[in-house]
Amino acid sequence: MKAGIVGYGAYVPHFRIKSANIAKIWGVDPESIVKLVGEKTVPDLDEDSATMAVTASRIALARAGINPIDIGAVYIGSESHPYVVKSTSAIVAEAIGATPVMTAADLEFACKAGTAGFQAVMGLIKSGYIKYGLAIGSDTSQGRPGDALEYTAAAGCGAYIFGAEDIIATVNDFCSYTTDTPDFWRREGEDFPRHGGRFTGEPGYFNHVLSATRLLLEKTGTDVKDYDYFIFHQPNAKFPVLAAKKLGIEKEKVLPGLLVPKIGNTYSAAVPLGLAAVLDIAKPGDRILATSFGSGAGSDSFSITVEEGIEENRNRGTPLNKFIDDKAYLTYADYLKHRRKIKGVQG
Repeated sequence: MKAGIVGYGAYVPHFRIKSANIAKIWGVDPESIVKLVGEKTVPDLDEDSATMAVTASRIALARAGINPIDIGAVYIGSESHPYVVKSTSAIVAEAIGATPVMTAADLEFACKAGTAGFQAVMGLIKSGYIKYGLAIGSDTSQGRPGDALEYTAAAGCGAYIFGAEDIIATVNDFCSYTTDTPDFWRREGEDFPRHGGRFTGEPGYFNHVLSATRLLLEKTGTDVKDYDYFIFHQPNAKFPVLAAKKLGIEKEKVLPGLLVPKIGNTYSAAVPLGLAAVLDIAKPGDRILATSFGSGAGSDSFSITVEEGIEENRNRGTPLNKFIDDKAYLTYADYLKHRRKIKGVQG
């Protein structure tokens, strides 16, 4: 059965902080940081992964033009669920009018939890169990003050409704590549994650992103020259471009979905947001290859073809650039307050 995207929505918070301002606080050369990420999104005091997911999902619903009660599955991938024990997916399903929903679940696999939801929903649609499914990647990621992660850890959400009819982007195929590589983790009760430096680059990100992408190309019998756009997980501005270079991909095919210099690393939302940025400009017939990465470690890779009707569909929703361009800057002190990093202070 043919299946694909029938509606999508993307959202990033209004507030920003420049990475140079963070660097100055910690005595780090700002120029070395700005090359990797210029600024990042910061959630408002009343924003979390659930509220962002509701906003993005409502945009996806407006584009899809469907009754939310027809959504049979709601899966939310995040490493910053508001509750340790309480379903984010149930909150969002209720808020958008999709309850009672046949199946709902919160997913975790570091930064690829959102694309893991893509796969789960696609499987349910192709098997005929549901008519439509909603898969979301949403995060308000954490970074310890003074740690390298603080310069990039951002917030955002991408929401996708999948179905078998009125498809605007067909998912031709997908695959995954997973190993037990300890490059990044956060234990129960800890506020901030830790990273194993020497595992972060080659053993972690590049091994999995490149392997999953090559596996998908082999599985689909395609070549990098067959695709118009590439979206890779973007922990910084350097890694996706270098991954493309290793695969023989022109930099120009990566730039439209490369958002990290403007908004930071949105973790589970990184590839969903990059895909939304591309869908906002893509034409019928364009081919997209998207590969996520989640520490711990694994990658999901997708081959997508844009279909007729994309223009009409996206005109029914708010474009991602409107949220990216609408911004206000915080001082480092305000940033600490918004991210509740000052322990002992309520609010």
